[in-house]
Order: sequence, then C-alpha cells, then structure tokens
Amino acid sequence: MSIRTNIGQVRDKIGKAAQRSGRDASAVTLIAVTKTHEEEAMREAVDAGITDIGENKAQEVRQKYPLLQRDVHWHFIGHLQRNKVKYVIDKVAMIHSVDSLSLAREISKRAERLDRVMPALVEVNVSGEKSKHGLVPDDVRSFLEEVKDLPGIRFQGLMTMAPYVEDPEQTRPVFRALRELQETLLSQGYQLEVLSMGMTNDFEVAVEEGATHVRVGTAIFGVRDYNQ
Repeated sequence: MSIRTNIGQVRDKIGKAAQRSGRDASAVTLIAVTKTHEEEAMREAVDAGITDIGENKAQEVRQKYPLLQRDVHWHFIGHLQRNKVKYVIDKVAMIHSVDSLSLAREISKRAERLDRVMPALVEVNVSGEKSKHGLVPDDVRSFLEEVKDLPGIRFQGLMTMAPYVEDPEQTRPVFRALRELQETLLSQGYQLEVLSMGMTNDFEVAVEEGATHVRVGTAIFGVRDYNQ
C-alpha cells in the first residue's frame, strides 16, 4: 500500500481510539517517524497531509533538513547527546527526550544564542527497563524544579517509550502511569499539557490513555532498513 493509504489508516485508528476514550482526534498530533527513510518518502508523507516529522538521530536531522523542502515541524525524539545539540537546535520544533540537567542546560544555552526558547519534554522511564533512557517517575518533580529557571528551554510535557510486546494491551499500565504522573504534576502547578507516547505497535492504546502526540514510523513507511 502507498504511504498516503497508510497515513489514512493510521489516522482512522487514532480517530476511533480517541472516540473510545471520549476525546477528539484533533487533540492528537501524528508524528511520522522518518528514521532511515529517504527524502522522497518523507515528501510523499508530507504531501499526504503529515505536518510533523520525527527523527531519532541528530545527524539525520542535519542531513535531511535542507533537503526535504517542505514546511513541517521537526521533532527530535531519540537520545540526544550534549555535543549534538548544536546540530538540531535551529531546526526542530520540540525535543522529546530530555532526561538530565546537563542536557537541559546545553539546550537552553544554545537556544539563548538563537534568541529562542526550545519546547521540550521530560523523558520518563516508566517501565524501568535498563535499556531505555529517561528519569524514574519519582525524580521528575525535582528535575522540573532544577530546570525551571533555565531561560532557553520550556518543558511542555512528558514522554515515554513502552516495552515492545506482542499484545499492545500490555502497554496500557505504562501509558496510564505517565498520564497519572502528568495529572499529579498539573495539580501541583506545572504546565505539562503534552503526553508523547505510543508507537506503531501500541499507539491506539496510548491514545486511549491520553496521548497528545504519537510517534509512528513502520505503520506509515514500512519496515526500516537498519543496515543503513
């Protein structure tokens, strides 16, 4: 099937999942994850209505940004090293994966030089998997206190990755826990409206649990070539 058809199917599933949870599908931003995919496929997706692109690697953002030639919002969704911030700071609309004070400081410093404030999300390792980055949930509030006065970065929400499992229903406790953490922090006065959670395997469950941003690659572009 074509990328356009795939996007239509994903949007339909988002709409139905939103309806099941009493939400409006317009409250969910679909981020097309373009890791390892060529500019031609990216252009096809944008021409089919995609407005938000997600990349995992700074080098790919750096290479593809001048080539895409489409008006889109770029999201950095992968682990970001401090020495790579300079490659994305002037290109992306949001960084989803901030999990340390040192990284937040570097983003703020670089953004200040460009006279901008970078929207960002706190990455939370809800599942506790050692292979995943992110703060443990109990540390998020103290982290937000540490970064609240940084002038070049503004935290707008939380992000997590659920374990990959055959049955997407098994990811529900992870997404629910992130939403409950968000609700707790909102009640304490933190302005954290964004929940970035859900990928190809589990985005419908994520939407049911309150995701505002889902990061979908394979369901749109097909299986990636990880040898690239």
